[in-house]
Amino acid sequence: MKRKNNGKDFCFFALPGMICFFAVVIIPFLYGVYLTLTDWNGVSKVKHLVGLENFAGVLKDTQFWTSLLLTFKYVIAVVILVNVIAFFLAYLLTRGMKGQNFFRAGFFTPNLIGGIVLGYIWQFVFSRVFVSIGESTGWSLFEISWLSQPNMAFAALVLVTVWQLSGYMILIYVAGFMGLSEDVMEAASIDGANGWVKMKNIVLPLMMSSITICLFLTLSRAFMVYDVNLSLTAGAPYGTTQMAAMHVYEKAFTSRQFGVGQAEAVILFLIVACISGLQVYITKKKEVEA
Repeated sequence: MKRKNNGKDFCFFALPGMICFFAVVIIPFLYGVYLTLTDWNGVSKVKHLVGLENFAGVLKDTQFWTSLLLTFKYVIAVVILVNVIAFFLAYLLTRGMKGQNFFRAGFFTPNLIGGIVLGYIWQFVFSRVFVSIGESTGWSLFEISWLSQPNMAFAALVLVTVWQLSGYMILIYVAGFMGLSEDVMEAASIDGANGWVKMKNIVLPLMMSSITICLFLTLSRAFMVYDVNLSLTAGAPYGTTQMAAMHVYEKAFTSRQFGVGQAEAVILFLIVACISGLQVYITKKKEVEA
């Protein structure tokens, strides 16, 4: 009787979710892998099998590897800045300062804005507001729109992403700080640990579970960035800020090379899966319990 009830509970609660997961994730993924072996252009009804020709085409696509290298630079900058800023802001917002709940809500607000809208808002800021500041103050940093120069446009992408993601990571780090054992912290203080010693030997090891989650989220979101890239720079100037996800989209839906585009998407997925899996494995090993 108990087994029958468990079966009913599974069908009622888990089965609908599993069906949706397979319908939305697994089946499209397998179909996408199949498309990497065809010459489909996205329009014709007939799909001819071409084997591994599309992957050979990926190797020849220099723009893809250029965008992938740029994405790696973007990911490194975003992951470091987001987590360092979020960690120390969360630390400050759990020290009992006045209005800390207000600041938590304020920092989280940018994460509620969709990437497309966020990109257009900051496009106006970089192209109009900053330029106006430069004209009125004479500051060379703001005299020309950041989006018109390759290096500054890249910096603008990083800045907007850090501004958006930091608030969400702050909440995770705040939850981690609030979960720290007061007994452990008091014992460390009694033993003479304070400042950097306490942070290095007590706080960081106990916060590794939060760090694992935040690193994973920032890694995956930074690698797959598309919406902010599209609305803020659209790859401009001259394609120098086109990230890998945008290049894959352009290859498949604009150039109508679905096979090559899907092959690039699979390669990007494998890279992200390997790096994220390795990151989780390494940081999980460093987690400790109070």
